[in-house]
Amino acid sequence: MCYYLTRMATRSGALHVATTSRRYKGKLYQTHLLRRTYRDGGKVKHQTVGNISHLPEDLIDTIRRYLRGELSEAARGEFEILRTLPHGHVAAVLATIRELGLEGLIASRPSPSRTLVTAMIVSRVIAPHSKLATSRGLKEESATSSLYLELGLTLDSDAQLYGAMDWLLQRQQHIEGKLAEKHLRNDSPILYDMSSSYYTGSHCSLAMFGHNRDGANGYPQVNYGLLCNAQGCPVAIEVFEGNTADPTTLEAQVQKIRRRFHIERLVLVGDRGMITSKRIEETLRDIEGLEWVTALRAEQIRALVQQGTIQLSLFDRQDLIEVQSPEYPGERLVVCYNPILAQERAGKRQQLLEATEKLLETVVEATRRAKRRLKGKDKIGVRVGKLLNHYKVGKHFILDISEEGFSYRRDDHKIAAEARLDGLYVIRTSVASQQLSSESAVRLYKDLSKVERAFRSLKTVDLKVRPIFHWLEGRVRSHVFLCMLAYYVEWHMRLKLHPLLFDEDDSEGAAALRSSIVAPAVRSASARRKEASKRTAEGLRAHSLRTLLADLATLSKNRVRTSGPQGAEFYMLTRPTPLQQRAFDLLGASP
Repeated sequence: MCYYLTRMATRSGALHVATTSRRYKGKLYQTHLLRRTYRDGGKVKHQTVGNISHLPEDLIDTIRRYLRGELSEAARGEFEILRTLPHGHVAAVLATIRELGLEGLIASRPSPSRTLVTAMIVSRVIAPHSKLATSRGLKEESATSSLYLELGLTLDSDAQLYGAMDWLLQRQQHIEGKLAEKHLRNDSPILYDMSSSYYTGSHCSLAMFGHNRDGANGYPQVNYGLLCNAQGCPVAIEVFEGNTADPTTLEAQVQKIRRRFHIERLVLVGDRGMITSKRIEETLRDIEGLEWVTALRAEQIRALVQQGTIQLSLFDRQDLIEVQSPEYPGERLVVCYNPILAQERAGKRQQLLEATEKLLETVVEATRRAKRRLKGKDKIGVRVGKLLNHYKVGKHFILDISEEGFSYRRDDHKIAAEARLDGLYVIRTSVASQQLSSESAVRLYKDLSKVERAFRSLKTVDLKVRPIFHWLEGRVRSHVFLCMLAYYVEWHMRLKLHPLLFDEDDSEGAAALRSSIVAPAVRSASARRKEASKRTAEGLRAHSLRTLLADLATLSKNRVRTSGPQGAEFYMLTRPTPLQQRAFDLLGASP
């Protein structure tokens, strides 16, 4: 830049920085203009060459001092890099937040609390850690990115983050209302599902033992229910005690949608464990304007087959039929058969049966060994009880336990009865066929996978809501809400960055390759090429969102000082790589 200014001044006359100031509504606004001074017919004139107000203050000061000749000749070409901060990922996430207007949704006016909440959202996307580690990364002396600079943060203590979390929790209902206003409409489907995260501490009143979804047996957990629109965009999340059953949360969610979000007519989509027959009869059926899409449990499907309502022979030529049953008045039942799913279930059942037999065989051997032989009906029964249902197929075995021995065999009748239902599932909906076709009802139910994708991102892949380090109930709720807001940002980033990601980039092409809505989803030709070559259509390296953010982080913000006794300091960015520039182009942003 110094070389450019020297050449310009040599050809065009003296350059200088002119600063003008004005006050508006009590706020001071400054404009920094690069101007050329020259003589024309004996008169001194000024020409504005450019507006440099957008540059950092330290760089403007360096330019001003350079043009005044305050920097030595040696200092003009010699620099020292004082510090390098990862920057590109921060710039990408912040640009997305501002494009979405998320800061304005959190609070209409700037405030220290809003800035800290924004910082925690960005930190959760780029590097999810505990609040203590996040606080450390936002302080100048221990900063791990340029985030504190970009937000103008001065963090004095860790307690400021906790105070901002408490402030955010008070605004949760307001923020969710704004998100609902933006993403939900009357008669629009709303996806709802529950998940949980284990809790390793012992102080949180929300942590209870309940239905475990994490595979972390022996730990209490915290449950949370997520509401999304039909595209999978998160709108609201609510935290429950760890022993709360999924169906019992439905009524509160419906009231939230109708009263707080002002959605009078909606289609609620939930899985078979969420929208149960009991919950429909006790809660949902009498609510005006409420329709639902769910699925039947295996025992309910078995009853329909035994009654003849579902005739398996009909699936020889088609994979989807619609039936009605007096047991489900005013509802439609869309019966689907997927032969690939049937084959997978049969194979998995066989593996589970064989694994269970290996466990039971250890008990048989223990009853036959020469030394310390296992005997006694009670002792044998206790040992068998510990092993029988380890793989959840104990119902398929017939046991013979005596005082002196133990034997078992498969219950072929039960296995055959269950095998008849392999690949069969039934979608249950109250929406009239004029509003929702059979295929659309199946598609809506399958859209619950978008909520499951959100849970995978929240819990493991990207945002890591667990482990939960907080003790206070309010902090746990605020932490989960922060994670949801971070996923909201990530969801929109994926939409824009999909050409660079392994994500599907041609949904219409993928849908065209699918033989029917019942058939398994397939990836488009372009997505398969990207997956095979590990390259995008433009020849750039394909990424997951996590590795793309890591790549963007290598675009650094460097603090530079010119050498000499009057050396000036300023920030300079590294040059973006083609991949990084493409990412910022897709986001409609600049590093």
